[in-house]
Amino acid sequence: MTGKAQPSRARPVWVAGALAVLALTMVAGLLGGAADISPWQVVLQVADWLPFVSADSGLAPVEQGLLYELRLPRVLVAAVVGGLLAMAGAGYQGVFRNPLADPYLLGAASGAGLATTLAIVLLPGSSASIPVAAFAGAVGGVFLAYTLGNAAGRSGGGSGGGTGGGTGGGTATLVLAGVAVTSFLTAIQTFVQQLKVEELERIYSWILGDVGGGWDQLLLVLPYAAVSSVLLLLHGRMLDVLSVGDEEAGSLGVRAGRVRLTVLVAASLATASAVAVSGLIGFVGVVVPHVVRRLAGGSYRIVLPLSLIGGAAFLVAADLIARTVIAPAELPIGVVTMFVGAPFFVGVLRMTRRVAT
Repeated sequence: MTGKAQPSRARPVWVAGALAVLALTMVAGLLGGAADISPWQVVLQVADWLPFVSADSGLAPVEQGLLYELRLPRVLVAAVVGGLLAMAGAGYQGVFRNPLADPYLLGAASGAGLATTLAIVLLPGSSASIPVAAFAGAVGGVFLAYTLGNAAGRSGGGSGGGTGGGTGGGTATLVLAGVAVTSFLTAIQTFVQQLKVEELERIYSWILGDVGGGWDQLLLVLPYAAVSSVLLLLHGRMLDVLSVGDEEAGSLGVRAGRVRLTVLVAASLATASAVAVSGLIGFVGVVVPHVVRRLAGGSYRIVLPLSLIGGAAFLVAADLIARTVIAPAELPIGVVTMFVGAPFFVGVLRMTRRVAT
């Protein structure tokens, strides 16, 4: 249970520091690759792309094209997807008051994955249908997990430590419900894949995570990213109020049900749009918000924007590792985040169980 929000510590300092880290990781992301380009040339070339700025990087046209057509959109897509997943995780945690709530543990990503797989199979020529399908699947996955968790909590007498607005059975019940829903939806997705073997390569590439789709991929996700980000950031104060309890929030004029529904829809939209363009990239929504809370405090007015920035930096760094650790070959970016996230999640789970007892 996340409990009452703690005041954020030196908010402007943390935001400035997070932006500096993001800038450094994005420059590193532009540098990573087989072609050897000096950092100074990359900085000059990026400056030359800015409005009203003229700088001579000394790069050949081929090298400029490499940066602009391949590396730059890849870094930007990774930043947008990472920011969305981390902020969605923070939003889910605020709604359910549960530090383990995550787009992947709550069934949102698996629901979006199944719906996207169906869209790829049934409408192979329509890329515009993928975000819509992913959004519907994400909302459906979260609804199933939440409903199952509530039912299991009531049948078990609500034991295990309540989450105060989460499920009746506490953290463990919510996690188990999410795992069950994820397994079920993944099984259906696998069945659909076997029925359409000619699409297997495309589907598996999507499942393992990929942020190298170029400018088209970035333009596809940006409208959904903008709407979901604005909604979540505007509800930071409301989530802080909800953390003290629904009755207290109601006495302050906050409609808890409406706030939860809005944040849930916005977080699902963020998850769906990220999954639609990048595939399944796990653990970002657990790792980043937890680190933010440990460093800057528990107020969602700082957790949400820092999760957005930190998630962007985290996934850009993960993509850089994926591109360089076995160069010239590449690891799927989802493999990198799982290597980092799985042991981190176990640590968070252990700490949560100690707090609950």
